[in-house]
Amino acid sequence: MSDDRLIVFDTTLRDGEQSPGCSMTLEEKVRIAKMLEKMRVDVIEAGFPAASPGDFASVQAVAKAVQGSTICGLARAMERDIERVAEAIKPAASGRIHTFLATSPIHMRDKLRMEPDQVVEQAVKAVKYARQFTDNVEFSPEDAGRSEFDFLCRVIEKVIDAGATTINIPDTVGYTIPFQFGDLIARLIDNIPNSDKAVFSVHCHNDLGLAVSNSLAAVLSGARQVECTINGLGERAGNAALEEVVMAVRTRNDVFNCDTNIDSTLIVPTSRLVSSVTGFMVQPNKAIVGANAFAHESGIHQDGVLKSRETYEIMRAQDVGWSDNKIVLGKHSGRNALKSRLSELGIDVESEAELNEIFARFKDLADLKHEVFDEDLRVIANESQLEPDQARFVLISSHVCSETGETPEATLTLSVDGEEKQGKASGDGIVDAVYSAIKSITGSSATLELYSVNAVTQGTDSQGEVTVRLEKDGRLFYGNGAHTDIIVASAKAYIDALNKIANQVEREHPQMSGV
Repeated sequence: MSDDRLIVFDTTLRDGEQSPGCSMTLEEKVRIAKMLEKMRVDVIEAGFPAASPGDFASVQAVAKAVQGSTICGLARAMERDIERVAEAIKPAASGRIHTFLATSPIHMRDKLRMEPDQVVEQAVKAVKYARQFTDNVEFSPEDAGRSEFDFLCRVIEKVIDAGATTINIPDTVGYTIPFQFGDLIARLIDNIPNSDKAVFSVHCHNDLGLAVSNSLAAVLSGARQVECTINGLGERAGNAALEEVVMAVRTRNDVFNCDTNIDSTLIVPTSRLVSSVTGFMVQPNKAIVGANAFAHESGIHQDGVLKSRETYEIMRAQDVGWSDNKIVLGKHSGRNALKSRLSELGIDVESEAELNEIFARFKDLADLKHEVFDEDLRVIANESQLEPDQARFVLISSHVCSETGETPEATLTLSVDGEEKQGKASGDGIVDAVYSAIKSITGSSATLELYSVNAVTQGTDSQGEVTVRLEKDGRLFYGNGAHTDIIVASAKAYIDALNKIANQVEREHPQMSGV
C-alpha cells in the first residue's frame, strides 16, 4: 500500500450499533452499507456474526449487497466465531476476518483468567485458523492502551508471523492522551521486527473526548488505517467520527501527508441517513455535519465571509455535502426533477415503485409547505415505510384539544386491518393523550422507551421528525414519522413501531464485547 493512502474502516454497523438504544434492522444495515460503499469507504465492519442469528444474517446480507468495499466481520479468538464470520462474508467480493483478544493485565487477569503465554498462544492460533478462510486477517489486542509495551510487541510480532495483515491498536476504554497514543504507535512500528509486513490501524473511543485526536496522532506516527463511525456513534461516549478524521486529514494535508479515497460530498447525506435510522440526532454544533457547522451569527464573521469565504471557513460546505440551493422543489415539480435532485443528494431510488411512493409523500408535503428543502427530501426518502399489505394500522384522522387548565384530550381514527376504529383518551399532554388513544384502539401493551423530536428545517412550517422506541417482550421496535404537524408526526411514528411489532420487524441489539 502506498504510504500516502489512509484506509477508512467504518464500524458504524458493528461498534456504532453497540451504542445504548441504537440498533438497526437488516434492511437498514444494508441501506447504510450501500451508502458507505457509494462514499468509497474501504472496509465496512458489518457486524459480529457469532452474536446472534440476526447479526449473522445482516453481515451476510451486506456481503451480498456490497461489491465495492471490503466486508469485515468481528470474531473473538475462537474457532466457532471465526467460522461464523467466514460463512457470513463468503458472498463478498472482498472479505476480511477481524479477530481480537485482550492483552492488558486487568483484562487478562479479571476477564479472560488467562496467563500471558496462554494469550499469545490463543492469539496465534486464532490468526492461523482465520487464514484458512481468507488472506485478509486483522488482529486487535483489546485494551492495547493499557497493555504492557513489551508484551504488546511480543503478541503483535507473533500474530504477524501467523499471517495477520492488519494490526489494529484499540484504545478500548478511551484512556490514552494524543501524545502518548501517537508515541505508542511509533514505538510499536519501530520495535517490532516484522512491522513492515502489516498495516497498522487504530480504533479509538471517546470517553475523554479524544478519539479523533488520538486517531490523528496515530496517523502522524505511521498508522495507515483508522477505524471510525458515522457521527461518532459507538459504545459509551462513542468512537472517532469518520467525518472529522477524513476532513481533518484532507484539510490539513500539509501536516498529514496522506489522504483517503472518501467522496466527501456524501458525508452529510450519510450522516442524515444514519441519524434517521438510529434516532440519534446530530447536535447543531457538531463538526462537519451539524446544522451550525457552516453558519455565521457574528456580524464580524458574516462581514468577513461575505468578502472572502476563507476568512472564517477552512472548508467549503459543498465539499462535505451541504447544498447552496436551499429551496429545491415545489408542488408543481415532476418526478424527473425529484429523482434528479435525490440523486444529487446521494439518495438512490432503486425502483419506479419506490420513486412513486417518495413522489406521493413529496406532493403531500409540498401542499403543506411553501418551500421544500433538501433536508425535507432526505427525511421523505429516509422515512421508514412498510409495504401497504404489511401495515395493519393506518392513521385516518386525529382531533386534539389542549386548553390551559384543562386535561388534554385526543380522538383518533385508525384503519385496523382495513376496518375503521375510533379511540378517545386524555393524558398529561397532547402526545400522551394521542398515544393513549392509539393504545386503546390497538390494544398494545408495548412500553414507550424513547420519544425524540427533531426539527428538520428552520421556520414554524418545518417538518417535525419523530422517532420512538417501543419495548415488547424484551425486544426493541423503532418507528419514524415526519409531518409539519408534530402531533401527526408523533402519531405516525408510534403507529409505524406498532406495525413493526405486528410484523415482528425487530432490531436485534447484541451487546457483545468488542474492541
